[in-house]
Amino acid sequence: LEQVKHECHFYNGTERVRFLERYIYNREEFVRFDSDVGEYRPVTELGRPDAEYWNSQKDILERRRAAVDTY
Repeated sequence: LEQVKHECHFYNGTERVRFLERYIYNREEFVRFDSDVGEYRPVTELGRPDAEYWNSQKDILERRRAAVDTY
């Protein structure tokens, strides 16, 4: 079973917002996008190919970086 979870964390009211997009397979997170980092990071070796691919696609990164502004 694969899941994607989107999280939005608010600090100081809405002064600072952090967006997370987490990919989970068999109840284990394997890759995530963190708006504080600005790119995808593998959590396990399973996530490394996805993170490398998504980070090489500038349009994907731009959309994810802009997602934090929609909350």
